[in-house]
Amino acid sequence: MTRLPRADAVRNRRLLLAAAADEFAERGLGASVADIARRAGVGKGTVFRHFATKDDLIAAILVDRMADLSERGEGLLDAGDAGDALYEFLTAAAEQRRERDLSFLAEASESMPEVARARDRLLKAIDALVARAAEQGAVRSDITGTDVLLLMCAPVYVAEAVPGAAPDLWRRYLAIIFDGLRPEAAHPLPAEAPRL
Repeated sequence: MTRLPRADAVRNRRLLLAAAADEFAERGLGASVADIARRAGVGKGTVFRHFATKDDLIAAILVDRMADLSERGEGLLDAGDAGDALYEFLTAAAEQRRERDLSFLAEASESMPEVARARDRLLKAIDALVARAAEQGAVRSDITGTDVLLLMCAPVYVAEAVPGAAPDLWRRYLAIIFDGLRPEAAHPLPAEAPRL
């Protein structure tokens, strides 16, 4: 069997992940490996050389997306204004979700260890961003990283529920959510933060 040079293999993997993300976004979990391969401009065999099963492909998409957000969050940990850094992170998360909604894939691969590791890394980055923002008084002290993780996609979900909404309506709801995280005029929260 001929092995592709590493750069070609990396390029093919990126093409496959992008094509698969587009197919799943358009067709849901019913997207076929054949359609994904065709969209990527490769044969089905290439798909299976990179991903043994469709579930492995789904997991790779999720891991990739969470890794992007983790890197973004980790890169913001040294920002001078931790409140601005958290807001920038939440904006990036909403933009990722707005660009392509693949949230439905999470349930399909939640038991896969690589997805769990990627989620743990993401939550660790968010925990650190929230802790820094709380230390600087930019967010309430009772807010957790899990709270923020669960709120990340909310602005886009809310805006999508409005027929004919302006493309940037989600930014309004992000600002409302972020204001709710601030300590000014905060009231005690009625329940404990969930554990993921």
